[in-house]
Amino acid sequence: MTGIVVVGDAGLDVVARHSGPIVHGGDSRASVTIEPGGAGANTAVWLAACGATPTLVARVGADSAGRQVHAELTAAGVRCAFAVDPEAATCCVVVLVDDTGQRTMLPDRGANARFSPADLDPAILAGARHLHLSGYVLLDATSRPAGLAVLRAARGAGLTTSVDPQSAALIHDGFLDDVRGVDLLLPNAEELVALTGSAEPASAAALLDVVGAVAVTSGAAGASWVDRDGVVSVDALPVTCVDSTGAGDAFDAGLLAARLAGGSRLDALAGGVAAAARAVSAVGAQP
Repeated sequence: MTGIVVVGDAGLDVVARHSGPIVHGGDSRASVTIEPGGAGANTAVWLAACGATPTLVARVGADSAGRQVHAELTAAGVRCAFAVDPEAATCCVVVLVDDTGQRTMLPDRGANARFSPADLDPAILAGARHLHLSGYVLLDATSRPAGLAVLRAARGAGLTTSVDPQSAALIHDGFLDDVRGVDLLLPNAEELVALTGSAEPASAAALLDVVGAVAVTSGAAGASWVDRDGVVSVDALPVTCVDSTGAGDAFDAGLLAARLAGGSRLDALAGGVAAAARAVSAVGAQP
């Protein structure tokens, strides 16, 4: 499959899986693991698991965490094109996962927040077909110029593009201007509300003057593809949610891998839903 360039955060997740409420000011027992994470890294790993050849562009610190992330992602089939920051530490996210599988995140983007236009080598785009950008790059003022530069460079090189908004709470008034001309926007239902005022997939039609198509995930209600030809939807797969960390990133990867392999809109949605189901039903965000 033709290569896919992913631009987004890479770092370490400190995942604490706890049962029952957390005792404020006291002790709450948990099972704690340290795993590679970050929206960009998650998407790239799932792309590799889906048969694609991903290259991940990110910024890490000159520290042991950055070296660990590079080694583990490389072992998972991801080509890492990392800029190394001599001052900022590698991204670290504390992830609290409750006994229903829902996660709460405490992120420190670290070096990723200093991602700059120079961190993308134009040669990386040569031979690639598609560029996927994690919205966190656009949602932080310090990395936003680099995100805009990456999208311009990809379009100039003839690549198709996609963006996952990533965080409903952080979407700002200028976000739609930032993603204007993107081929595919990948919001979840909460992000769709922030963009259109409605969680109904059909409301994404209001975004088609800005982007080419929208693929919306609606949790247990499945996923929908919205473009000028209308709305098509698929059901979610019946699985028990163990850990929802990275489920949206897995969906993005499954959908993009299927679509870029020549699949229809329904094929793409099915690929995304299948990858997301694998993600939430296993401990940990990555395959």
